[in-house]
Amino acid sequence: MTDGREWLEADGLGGFASGTVGGVRSRRYHALLLAAARPPVGRFVLVNGLEAIVTTTAGTTVLQPQRYRPGGIHPMVTARLDGFRDDPWPTWRFTLEDGTIVEQQLFVRRGSGVTALSWKRIAGEGKASLAVRLFLSGRDYHALHHENPAFRFESVEAGPGHLVWRPYDGVPGIAATHNGAYDARPDWYRGFQYDEEKERGLDHVEDLATPGLFHFDLAQGEAVLLLSAETQAPDGPDARSALQRLRAGERARRQAFPSRLHRSAEDYLVRRGEGASIIAGYPWFADWGRDTFIALRGLCLATGRLETARRILLEWAGSVSEGMLPNRFPDQGDEPEYNAVDASLWYVVAVHEFLRASSEAGESRSALIRAVAAIVSGYARGTRYGIRMDDDGLLAAGSDGVQLTWMDARVGEHVVTPRRGKPVEVQALWINALRIAAELGLRPDGDWRRAAESFQRRFWNPERGCLYDVIDVDQCPGAVDDTLRPNQIFAVGGLPWPVIAGETARRVVDVVEAALCTPLGLRSLEPGARGYAPRYLGGVAERDGVYHRGTVWPWLLGPFVEAWVRVRGSSPLALRQARARFLLPLTEHLAAAGLGHVSEIADGDAPHAPRGCPFQAWSVGEVLRLSEQVLAEKPARRESSARAVASITV
Repeated sequence: MTDGREWLEADGLGGFASGTVGGVRSRRYHALLLAAARPPVGRFVLVNGLEAIVTTTAGTTVLQPQRYRPGGIHPMVTARLDGFRDDPWPTWRFTLEDGTIVEQQLFVRRGSGVTALSWKRIAGEGKASLAVRLFLSGRDYHALHHENPAFRFESVEAGPGHLVWRPYDGVPGIAATHNGAYDARPDWYRGFQYDEEKERGLDHVEDLATPGLFHFDLAQGEAVLLLSAETQAPDGPDARSALQRLRAGERARRQAFPSRLHRSAEDYLVRRGEGASIIAGYPWFADWGRDTFIALRGLCLATGRLETARRILLEWAGSVSEGMLPNRFPDQGDEPEYNAVDASLWYVVAVHEFLRASSEAGESRSALIRAVAAIVSGYARGTRYGIRMDDDGLLAAGSDGVQLTWMDARVGEHVVTPRRGKPVEVQALWINALRIAAELGLRPDGDWRRAAESFQRRFWNPERGCLYDVIDVDQCPGAVDDTLRPNQIFAVGGLPWPVIAGETARRVVDVVEAALCTPLGLRSLEPGARGYAPRYLGGVAERDGVYHRGTVWPWLLGPFVEAWVRVRGSSPLALRQARARFLLPLTEHLAAAGLGHVSEIADGDAPHAPRGCPFQAWSVGEVLRLSEQVLAEKPARRESSARAVASITV
């Protein structure tokens, strides 16, 4: 078995390199060079992987194996992987049979899109050579590649030690800078198998082109191979000089962070147009509205990245349409998708918390307030998908065939959790948005006090001692959904102002803790409920069908822990208990799946195996928000550590 834990190197433009510790690529997204043609979208896999072969007087050894259809590993005998670390970047140490030790390093220079690879012999004597074979595709990052006559193997010599391949029209060229010798040997390697894709019920076999071999003499020093999209090739008189410059700059940048988690937070911050945005998760998500505004509070505000937060909020402010913000910008095409009731409300919350943390003034502040005014007034008057303020001051939402809340899974035309009517967390967001608008000096059509009174009167479920998940279900007055889900926790925690307090709030927190809380987050449905799914497994339809039917979501631990502490008075004892009970398991998870990151989801039943994206923005953001704000006993120290990275922006 090879180590399947995953590493990530993001470039700040939407592109990234990723793979497994053991070296076997298990996803179609695992690549050494994955570039965004239109940052942060339009992403192409350019260099999928490589084969590194070391030859000494004792013979020839492959450093890392490949997996081929129908599941075999080749070659069976490889160098022994004796060590791996991801600080400051992925570094492997291999031991050959004759005692030769070779160290392989990889990092992506942020902002440049350059993947830097190097190999160095750190033990052993005599002759030692290295041959590196690149596997190329030039495909959309969601697709798979197959042998075809259109692929162009020919390279262009763009200078000493600098090659460029242009495999297809309309695809970025692939540049390689090296300090070895290149030998053109065009060929196809067929039948690479990706086990994670197979497990997910997707196509999982592809063919890759290999244009030739790079040869290096390890006895003469470090071997260097720098990969980039053609327009982002590194400058420098030679490969080693370019590597030294890239390495020094990247090492200094990474050492500026107060913790590994702070550094991981920056992986999600990307350029969009003249501004910035947040990638929802790696490897397959782009920047989503809802995810961006939830994650921003932890990734940016809790870490002192106020300038990045400002750029993100201003960039999205220009996308308000009929009171709504997009929930997604697609990878291909320019038309945003307006299909979320909560994304715009999360934006209002993010603006509020940014303005409280900063001294923003002038036109930037005015632009943010105008966006808030457009959202609140648009929702009050009524907008797409039946979103409108009802007579009770609460927010109704819902339309056939459209899933508007964060529980947005669908299978074909079937909406798994439609939640039409008045969802509980949407009301908490709406009441907070109305109060924020009033604090900003706006005169919203709705009154937050009236809405809060309606909420407290109408959402209490006396039989369960908690809150209904949805009222006025399917626009039927008085109809309720009493399914026990985690959404009610937002009435107590996760937002600037709780909607309920006292014994009522305590009972809600206790019910959620007893039925839904796990070490990795909150279940999306209580065990034993109809449709509860203990495992997130199977093909696309099976997994989408259980996405919110018991699956654990780590990001929900943020609002839950904040609620848990609030109902206990935020005492020092409560803070210490919360750190030990809730925060510690999440920090231990940083070494379990996506290294240095927190997964998107996990199984509902123990042992709560991590699933979904191994690198998820709002999961990381909420852990940072908890550690730096909610559970921090010494705010002064928190602020000083945040200032240490305040100058590090997209």
